[in-house]
Amino acid sequence: MLEIIQQFLTFFQPKNIIEYGGLIFLLAVVFIENGLFFGFFLPGDSLMFTAGLLCATGVLNHPFELVISLVFLTAVLGSTFGYYFGYKTGDRLHTRKDTFFFRKSHLRTAEEFYARYGSRTLIIGRFLPVIRTFAPIVAGFIKMSFAKFMFANILGAAAWVGSLLTLGFYLGTVWPDAEKYLGYIIILLILITAIPVITTFIRANRKSKAQ
Repeated sequence: MLEIIQQFLTFFQPKNIIEYGGLIFLLAVVFIENGLFFGFFLPGDSLMFTAGLLCATGVLNHPFELVISLVFLTAVLGSTFGYYFGYKTGDRLHTRKDTFFFRKSHLRTAEEFYARYGSRTLIIGRFLPVIRTFAPIVAGFIKMSFAKFMFANILGAAAWVGSLLTLGFYLGTVWPDAEKYLGYIIILLILITAIPVITTFIRANRKSKAQ
């Protein structure tokens, strides 16, 4: 059982997703993380960066322009599905029991972000694990205007996909050996993106307990 879990976790490392699954798996992971509540654990930021870098080094054997266009479209479609899901089932999520794939605390964290930033959460949240997954669901749950949602959705996807993929591609172009240090670079990205999520999660829990 432990060996199966280790293999599962190994596969979901950004580089392995791309090397084993190619562009199809890359797009599938992006859609799931942005559109389905159980995709919160997927490595979105590091996956974007890694995809760009591996495009530059030839491991992901597709034109960079094609990859960035398809990933952008997939991110938009994924969040749109999340919005629709939240619009239809949001009330039930608050009464749903916690499972391995769902935590009400994640929903509260996203709601706390909305309380502070409003629709900007859909843009800022693209760069934050957990928030990235639950922000569209909360937008649907609170019945945000679809036009307003799509504007922020498209803008956030463009910023997220464009910046991280381009950064990875640029680094892989000017520093071909960067792939050898990919593990350290990903750890740094995870630490940077985790800080605001952890602080917001703590605030949301404190607020929930106070109420």
